[in-house]
Amino acid sequence: MKRLIAAVSAIITMASCGPTIYKAQNFDSQTASHKTVAILPSEVSIQLRPNETKKTTAEQIKQAEENTGKDIQDKMYSWFLKRSDKYKYTVSFQDISKTNALLSQAGISYNAMATKTKEELCQLLGVDAVISSRAAMKKPMSEGAAIAVGVLLGSWGSTNDVQTSISINEGKKGELVWKYDYNASGSVGSSTDRLVNALMRNASRKFPYNAK
Repeated sequence: MKRLIAAVSAIITMASCGPTIYKAQNFDSQTASHKTVAILPSEVSIQLRPNETKKTTAEQIKQAEENTGKDIQDKMYSWFLKRSDKYKYTVSFQDISKTNALLSQAGISYNAMATKTKEELCQLLGVDAVISSRAAMKKPMSEGAAIAVGVLLGSWGSTNDVQTSISINEGKKGELVWKYDYNASGSVGSSTDRLVNALMRNASRKFPYNAK
């Protein structure tokens, strides 16, 4: 059965408050030997409208969160690859298909990632650091989420709010060495492309693995 995907054009506008950035004082010394970094599936939470919760089950929402989390991971990986020439990154990014395969082989499901330390994940994935992200959506964001939930979520107004963050944890002790918090608000549509582009467009200016 064919599923309809709502074609919603949208504009993501920056929140009134600016982004918050944390960088460890000893970042350079902690990351000097870093060669490879893995991007984890994003940790997503979706809060539906009251009338939409009646149309869905808890399991459907969990599946929507997982689908969206992996979609954000994919879009973030593509973002880095497309701009590698521009920013001259000092590290390479592990192919997410390998990242997800290693997680699956180790029996670590999407929901179980939170039970593992960043140090454990780095060792499992064979990388020097991991990039993790979070997205708390007051209204669903991705077309993938809409499909998974099985409803067309329509258009949303200016009350849309998506709180996101990107973190880097080094692999030896799993310590947090960099974190970027961003609030996407305004008229937000159904594409994770728009969310990742807005987030990364701002974060890239301060991304610590940039050679320039």
